[in-house]
Amino acid sequence: MLGENIRNLRTSLKITQVELANKLGVTKQCVSNWENDNILPSVDMLIKIAQAFNVSTDYLLGISTTNVINADGLTKDEISHIRTLIEDLKKHK
Repeated sequence: MLGENIRNLRTSLKITQVELANKLGVTKQCVSNWENDNILPSVDMLIKIAQAFNVSTDYLLGISTTNVINADGLTKDEISHIRTLIEDLKKHK
């Protein structure tokens, strides 16, 4: 589950394993091993991965399915626009 979640988040942002590895300060092989569930990241690295994707560690681990969007720094109008887009997307599922 963790590996699949890392892969899904990475591909949704259209970044390569190399790009994620560089961002986290690890090798591409390390990212590949996580995504294939060959090894688990350390607790410290799990936190870094969650921060890189702007999700909770619970979401990464599959404990929670709630995906939160960080809107820090956006205006009230921009946040309102994002809410409208989300609701519109939900209607068209």
